[in-house]
Amino acid sequence: MTADQVFFVNPAWAFILLAMALPFLSRVPGWRALTLLPPALAVLTAASLTLALNGHALELSRFEWMGTALSLGRVDKLCLVFAWVFAVQSLVGAVYAMDSKTPAEPAAAALHVGGALGCLFAGDFITLFIFWEVTTLGSTLLIWLRRTDAAIAAGYRYFLFHIFGGVLLLFGLILRAKATGSFAFGHLGSGSELAYYDWLILGGFAVNAAVVPLHAWLSDAYPEASAMGAVYLCAFTTKTAVYVLARGFAGLDALAPLGAAMTLYAGLYALVENDVRRSLAYQTIAQVGFMVAGVGVGSAMAINGACAHAVAHVVYKGLMFMAAGAVLTACGTMRMDRLGGLAAKMPFVLVCYLAAAASTSGLPLFSGFTTKSMTITAAFEYSQPLGLALELGALAAILAVGIRLPWLVFFGQGQAPEPVAPVAANRKLAMAAAALLCLGIGAFPGAVYAILPNPVDFHPYSGWSVFQALSLTAFGGLALALTRRFWAPLPGRLADFERLYALVGRAFYRAVSTPLAAVDGVWSEVYRTVGLRGVMAQADAAAIFDRKGIDTVVDGAAYATAGAGRLAASAQTGRLQTYLGASLAIAVLVFALVWFL
Repeated sequence: MTADQVFFVNPAWAFILLAMALPFLSRVPGWRALTLLPPALAVLTAASLTLALNGHALELSRFEWMGTALSLGRVDKLCLVFAWVFAVQSLVGAVYAMDSKTPAEPAAAALHVGGALGCLFAGDFITLFIFWEVTTLGSTLLIWLRRTDAAIAAGYRYFLFHIFGGVLLLFGLILRAKATGSFAFGHLGSGSELAYYDWLILGGFAVNAAVVPLHAWLSDAYPEASAMGAVYLCAFTTKTAVYVLARGFAGLDALAPLGAAMTLYAGLYALVENDVRRSLAYQTIAQVGFMVAGVGVGSAMAINGACAHAVAHVVYKGLMFMAAGAVLTACGTMRMDRLGGLAAKMPFVLVCYLAAAASTSGLPLFSGFTTKSMTITAAFEYSQPLGLALELGALAAILAVGIRLPWLVFFGQGQAPEPVAPVAANRKLAMAAAALLCLGIGAFPGAVYAILPNPVDFHPYSGWSVFQALSLTAFGGLALALTRRFWAPLPGRLADFERLYALVGRAFYRAVSTPLAAVDGVWSEVYRTVGLRGVMAQADAAAIFDRKGIDTVVDGAAYATAGAGRLAASAQTGRLQTYLGASLAIAVLVFALVWFL
């Protein structure tokens, strides 16, 4: 089909309109049902575009604004694979959030999803930047709406960090447009051809992708969001960043080692973290590292692997946060050392979490096996050390959230608080749907492979691949059993790069404030000794002028007016002959003036 033959409504607008309307619908019965409409529209849009695309990119929504071409509907296979998983996950998330007491959080979630979808369909940097900031606003509100002191503080830090990333992106796109004369958003380069403004744009993208060392906002903020807020946060922000990296910087060698560093660094933190959702947050960074590395490798298989793993990760990490949210709601805590023995109390949540754990561990028949293995294979073809680093990252995922976390939470020696609150039916439905998706993607990978941006020549279910995955999982379980005393939850909050951010911030504050304070002190002394005397002299001159000039004129006019008043009063005798005589005298005077002049 041609662009003129395709009916297209950007689903981002439906989510944004819902976000604007929901705060006014809190007293309207059935407002929760409205939250399902934009996700349903997004799924229908993804399906119709898949049928219409037929392997060719389409420009479906384009207009001129102040002489600049804006594209809100650039559609190709790279865009569609992310549009599919965003649409499906937004529907699952909406079901999970159906028991929300107020429309505030669903409205923030709709704004967040709308911004992310807008980024996917953006064909120019202006449109991308606007939706990029909408995404930031929605995600910040999702954190703040938990309404705890920790959430407010974490949301503030999150917002500042993303504003920093947005400023980098804004400066980069403006400088690029000035140099090239175009705001078009496409592949920017993969090597020495990148200009300084392209690196600024890359920096803005890297912030949202949580690339180490720009990652601490994620592990800081996600654990402080509400149960439903974290489900949305883990799905859209970082995957939008992966999409724009794949769009603009595929094949950039620098991204490959950065992705590997993410998998290893964050994977290690996830192994020793005490907070359930913070451990999941660190594993989110690690899994995004696989995608960033795939984008850096840049081959057809690597890009396919990054996109496929993004699909799988959105689903299974969303399921993990759903299960964690159910535990948080039921028990009121996320500390692993205060949880344990939940297998008998929350068996449904356990089964759903294990489906996600099997996916992140890359077990056969589950989603991670058919997606992560593609990225690792492409990494080995690119570089043996890179492939080995990603294999170690996969092992860390197995240890941290595949075995350690469910063991401590559901089978550990600690005792969860009593009583354990029941899980709402809508949350069970959402978790069941996500678990089935984890199994479906793993058992029938062709459905995902069919929508990947490049032709797929990869067969995950070879004998060696299955043996390797099972061996790695078995080795991870054995290693954790033998060394579990080293992986016990550490008390308190682990130090991360936010300490470095604080040091840099204080150093910057001192570097700026110290010279400014010195200049202010010198100026204050100069003003006191010179400027103040001048001001006092001006004040004395003004006082003299007031007394000698203004008062003289005003007082003289007052005296003259008073004298004229007394004279007029004395002339008013009350006798008629006096008034006639005065009138005659005035008439003679006027006649004389007229006659002689």
